[in-house]
Amino acid sequence: MKRRGNMEGKMKTAVMLGIGKMGFEERDIPQVKEDEVLVKLEYVGICGSDLHYYESGAIGDYVVKPPFVLGHEPGGTVVEVGKKVKHLKVGDRVALEPGKTCGHCEFCKTGRYNLCPDVVFFATPPVDGVFQEYVAHEADLCFKLPDNVSTLEGALIEPLAVGFHAAIQGDAHLGQKAVVMGSGCIGLVSMMALKARGVSEVYVVDIMEKRLQKAMELGATGVINGAKEKVEEKISELTGGKGVDLVIETAGTEITTRQAIHIAKKGSVIVLVGYSKTGEMTLPMSLVLDKELTFKSVFRYRHIYPMAIEAVSQGKVNLKGIVTDIFDLDDVQKAMDYSVNNKADIVKAVIRICDREDKK
Repeated sequence: MKRRGNMEGKMKTAVMLGIGKMGFEERDIPQVKEDEVLVKLEYVGICGSDLHYYESGAIGDYVVKPPFVLGHEPGGTVVEVGKKVKHLKVGDRVALEPGKTCGHCEFCKTGRYNLCPDVVFFATPPVDGVFQEYVAHEADLCFKLPDNVSTLEGALIEPLAVGFHAAIQGDAHLGQKAVVMGSGCIGLVSMMALKARGVSEVYVVDIMEKRLQKAMELGATGVINGAKEKVEEKISELTGGKGVDLVIETAGTEITTRQAIHIAKKGSVIVLVGYSKTGEMTLPMSLVLDKELTFKSVFRYRHIYPMAIEAVSQGKVNLKGIVTDIFDLDDVQKAMDYSVNNKADIVKAVIRICDREDKK
């Protein structure tokens, strides 16, 4: 049964009050438009971008003006449905794709909506995110979860979508050997996306031992600790000197990007996913030309959510496995501080918004 009356009342909202400082506000529960649904949020992932805003107050030209709501990786349950919405009903559990696009520009019309210049994206200033109890969101951006996929996993479809987009940009397929540079959240979901698309061998490189252990737990063929081993020599040994067919670079450092160029097979593809701190790098471009390498890059994702949800439902991706820490909304200050100060130990932290235990 559709619930079309506007839900009234207040909701708890976690807000960033300044650099390194979180607090709470009571805000009105949002009213749904006719093409929207109201979602009671249950889990929201903490992304690296959330931590960057929290630590520095800005990412490039996107500057936080407090009070600001962080969080753009939500999963929850529909509690109200707009009158034009036909494909969702009250009680449906959903993953929310966080970017609303214009639908009219060149990029939207050609299916590359992730490049829309007028996208409205959760937790990208001045647009608030979803560290809060409810959100009204365009129904077409809310994807129903199968019974065997939890709302915790629903929240993590967002980073998984980045991993699948990277794999697709690299034309990942059966019979390849690949390397993922970086074993943080995006590195791990990229590794699992490569495996789900049939890549035969996937090796993961990092300098943090706990993250490499997690990569092995989640199905990596092997791992290389760049602080202890020479990455180029190890990959040469593993590939008989040929190099790998595909490299997904998620660490965003000059060192790992240079390594990617050295370990890539001639004629192969490197997909750039990680942002560097300065935005600039010095790279051995003569070697790139000699090898005739192709560079692809990733900006968010497009047309990925249904595929990513299906991969989780079918057991091809162990999405729950990347979660290392869960914090209640009341403990959001602790969650942010802990995430900032324990990056070597945390792979993925998640905020639990509501008290309902998700038993899936």
